[in-house]
Amino acid sequence: MKKLFPQLLLGVLLMLIGLQGAGAGETLQRIIDFKTIKVGMSGDQPPMTAVNKQGGLMGYDVDLAKALANAMRVQLDIQVIPLGDLLDALDKGEVDMVISNVSITPERTEKAYFVGPYMMSGKSILTRNSVLAQAQDSGALNRADLKVTALKGSTSASFVRENLPDAQLTEVESTDEGVARLIAGDVDAMVADMATCKLAVLRHREAGLVTLKEPLTIEPVGIAISGDDPQFKNLVDNYLEAYARTGVLGKLREKWFEQGDWVSALP
Repeated sequence: MKKLFPQLLLGVLLMLIGLQGAGAGETLQRIIDFKTIKVGMSGDQPPMTAVNKQGGLMGYDVDLAKALANAMRVQLDIQVIPLGDLLDALDKGEVDMVISNVSITPERTEKAYFVGPYMMSGKSILTRNSVLAQAQDSGALNRADLKVTALKGSTSASFVRENLPDAQLTEVESTDEGVARLIAGDVDAMVADMATCKLAVLRHREAGLVTLKEPLTIEPVGIAISGDDPQFKNLVDNYLEAYARTGVLGKLREKWFEQGDWVSALP
């Protein structure tokens, strides 16, 4: 990734809380001691996090994690973990934070503290059926004959269970698996974030995939960290607020949501 305004990041670092401050909590102290921050992400939610042709990670969340590590002047250690297991890994101390397109929900807030939101997302459907693609609310999709897939452990799967109880839900381990099942005709639709659906349409032009014009929901996306370290919470809160005010988050959104050059790097 091209460095995101190195002078700006250094300035932000100097303005905000220094890592060497007294009374650091457990997470912050671990980062100070090992000069490394461990960030958990799924690696299969493009454009937020994805594996490129060379086997490396890329995406909005990857760039954000790099920016935070650079500002803290520590090494970044990304741990690729299935989406449904990320908050458990955080709770066990296996990672210091989770940046993986995680929507902020009351249930998840019981397990972790969320910094942000750093962006807004929303649910959509990916399908090959032009009639389904015209749906304006979940009621039009709640049918017993409708076969739907969604990422295991995601808010998309929860959305289907809560709003489409009559539909037949199959949970998959990755977005790519869900898209493949849709193209093969095994399911009628996939429920996912709007950005994920739009990307699938772009990547598989020959498959006749379509998605909604407007999302069915609006969801805030945040960074999950332990709630037991107020110094670390304050540090990450301040960084994220500074990134929003100085345009860093806007640049990331432009790169990953408005420009398509990176798509060719996907397998």
